[in-house]
Amino acid sequence: MSVAAHPHCLFITVDQWAAALFGFAGHPTLQTPTIDQLSRLGTTYTKAYSESPICIPARRTMMTGLTPREHGDRSYQPAALMPKAPLLAQVFKDQGYQTAAIGKLHVFPQRNRIGFEEALIAEEGRLNLGAIDDYDLFLADKGFAGEQYMHGMSNNDYQTRPWHLAEPLHVTNWITRAACMSIKRRDPTRPGFWHVSYTHPHPPLVPLSSYLEMYRDMAMDPEVKGSWSLDFEQQPAALKVIKSYWPAQYNSTQHLAIKRAYYALCTHIDHQLRLIIGTLREEGLLNQTVILFTADHGDMLGQHGLWAKSLFYDAAARVPMLLIDVEGSKRVKPGSVDSRLVGLQDIMPTLLDLAGLEAVPGLGGFSMLGDVKRSVFYGECGEGVNASRMITDGLHKLIWYPANHVLQLFNLETDPSECHNLVNDAASASIQARLQQHLIEHLYGTDLGWVKDGQLVGYEPGPFHAKSNRMLSGQRGLHYPPPPIDDPNVSAIRPA
Repeated sequence: MSVAAHPHCLFITVDQWAAALFGFAGHPTLQTPTIDQLSRLGTTYTKAYSESPICIPARRTMMTGLTPREHGDRSYQPAALMPKAPLLAQVFKDQGYQTAAIGKLHVFPQRNRIGFEEALIAEEGRLNLGAIDDYDLFLADKGFAGEQYMHGMSNNDYQTRPWHLAEPLHVTNWITRAACMSIKRRDPTRPGFWHVSYTHPHPPLVPLSSYLEMYRDMAMDPEVKGSWSLDFEQQPAALKVIKSYWPAQYNSTQHLAIKRAYYALCTHIDHQLRLIIGTLREEGLLNQTVILFTADHGDMLGQHGLWAKSLFYDAAARVPMLLIDVEGSKRVKPGSVDSRLVGLQDIMPTLLDLAGLEAVPGLGGFSMLGDVKRSVFYGECGEGVNASRMITDGLHKLIWYPANHVLQLFNLETDPSECHNLVNDAASASIQARLQQHLIEHLYGTDLGWVKDGQLVGYEPGPFHAKSNRMLSGQRGLHYPPPPIDDPNVSAIRPA
């Protein structure tokens, strides 16, 4: 394969970073100058969604170009292998690319390269799954074996403090440096495909002190609480699960501290991206490199009293999606905005399209450069009491919680924070009926038992009993010597 005939590809993902939390998206506080510049160089897809907004299902969708229905995971299956389907990296490799992954892959087993020739991984301290990852090895080489989590903060909770080791030892810096070295060590006879996957701003919320200082005197955006979210007893079981798993009622001061720490982690990543872009520029590759930037999902960050992911409010389910083509491209217009409905399933066909490679038949997704425009977008997450389903036409969104049979309808144009539930509003009846019919058409498997005579009926789960969070939301400990090997289905258990 001629390097000149095919562009290099830089596929950047961040973890748990919502689409609205960027300067280019109009956020009043968050500083993302590098990513803002990328948005000016390409197309911003403003209605991009995670089909199943939770880590593992979302990443399976990215790497397969398949929907959760097609790849088989909508509920977080930590011990599941990738499906026997063409994988993103393998397809690029088979068509002549040198492929490398740096950062979080979140696959099982952890050293499964899923088609990448090289994988330098940072897996958030999951030594109990059987692998000491490359970031942990790096810390050990520097004399800090097992001390990644000695800051004491949880991997899935919202306490915060500054990073406890030297700045170069932060995982964001390590991922950046490893990515830059991978670019410098490339095979000059082949085009490169680099997947750079940052683990933040996913907790633990342990930013560098210098980035916390940037936000010390900045006013934070106000808290968002919809009228539907105020009465705990009237909420569906799935939301009660979330609120019981993260029961802390943070006061305004604590909430501000959480946002400052989260925003600091975001800006840190933004600035580190400059080093990767600078390396591409100095190596003479930048103008011949396609860049795609996205996230696996967002974070509720306290909106409506909710935290983390696995929900279909925009804060958790809508993701950034930026696409930058090579210099002089006629296919991706600089500074453009595209409001079509797209998802993580569209990443694989889009990158293959831009790289000029042979398409893979049978993918659930479509190239975001093509003429295909969805009329609706479907999302699904969780089973049983945790289940939520979503359908949107880009203007309105219908969310369904089968347990307790709760429907919510939001006008995304007039109510982007989703504070006002329009279900049973007479003026919105036809919209509700239309979206409900589309949602029913997408259901399958056990979900069909929650439909009767062509209508959503859900089920009654019985009295709600909060599950004890004895895992302390993913708390890690001292990792030297490494903890014993554990069953991933137990060690990575989700709230239920």
